[in-house]
Amino acid sequence: MNQNNLSKFCPGCGYPIVLGLLSKILSEKGLSGQAVLGLDIGCSLLAINHLDINTFQTHHGRVTPTMVGFKRARPDSISLGLTGDGGAYAIGLQNLLWAAKRDEAITILVINNTLYAMTGGQTAPTTLKGQITSTSPHGNEEESFFGPELLKSLVNEKAFLARGAVNDPKTLSEYLATAIATQQAGHFSLVEILSFCPTNWRTRGADTLARLNSLKETYKMGII
Repeated sequence: MNQNNLSKFCPGCGYPIVLGLLSKILSEKGLSGQAVLGLDIGCSLLAINHLDINTFQTHHGRVTPTMVGFKRARPDSISLGLTGDGGAYAIGLQNLLWAAKRDEAITILVINNTLYAMTGGQTAPTTLKGQITSTSPHGNEEESFFGPELLKSLVNEKAFLARGAVNDPKTLSEYLATAIATQQAGHFSLVEILSFCPTNWRTRGADTLARLNSLKETYKMGII
């Protein structure tokens, strides 16, 4: 893992936690040489060259079909996609739904911080009802989108769907490891990860942690 790239993320961002756990799992299981990580546009793109594995940029919302194509071309690979809630559940939703329905043997990691982080904190699919963002100053009027729950109605019974959080690394590590094992067994897997975004949440220290814990009370945590 390239420690020099940690500075690309905002202070307090949850992405480095996810990437650190992923790197550790791949290394411990001897899978680094087989792994390839596709990055969506957005904060996930800052992970380029972050891990000591093959990593490349995809187009916005196209990380899922790109990794599907890579896996079909290289069935022996560990095909991973890293995206935000917009890339997964907005512009990329069609691709995600069909990859899940076809039970494509890939693993998608969705970072959910309830807003569009890189572009200024706008309302995103996962923004909670009533949440204040840069484009919903009086509170979001729409219901939030729950991705893993939607996919549950589509996926093969052997697929793996889970929701974890960056402030519970032990459980999150277990989900990431299971997701990779599910891919190795020939099935689709997705882990949604509730993550810090103090820059756009406009929080500091304990308030950032308290906000994430509040999200964990709103969302269904665990295996979906």
